[in-house]
Formats: sequence, structure tokens, C-alpha cells
Amino acid sequence: MASSAALRDLQRELENKICCVSDIAKNHQVRKKYTIQLGENELVLKELGFLNEGANVYKLIGPGTSEARFSRG
Repeated sequence: MASSAALRDLQRELENKICCVSDIAKNHQVRKKYTIQLGENELVLKELGFLNEGANVYKLIGPGTSEARFSRG
């Protein structure tokens, strides 16, 4: 009887640990995506700094481009 209760406790503890590992993996993926996006944004900002005042900037949207408004601030 005591071993049955101990087994249930171990099973519950295992389920909690599996849930935690799943949460950690999900958070890692979100952080990875955020880090990649942050790097891309910083690179674009750096490149925009090289432009002359009044230069036209175009953004690729789907199969075509459209003019993007950019102000330094």
C-alpha cells in the first residue's frame, strides 16, 4: 500500500518535471525568435543610418515593393 502511494507521488513529480521541460523548450524557442528579430532590426537601423537625408526607402512586401516612410529620431 505504501509503495503504491510512493509510486503515485513519483508519477506526479515526473509529470511536473515533464511540464517544466516543455515550458523551458517553448521559452527557448520564443527567445531565439526574439533574438533573431532584434538582430535584424538593429542591422536595418544601422543601414538606414548610412542614407542621405531625403533618400527614398523601399520595403519588400510580398511579391512587390512599396515606399516606406522613415524618420530619424
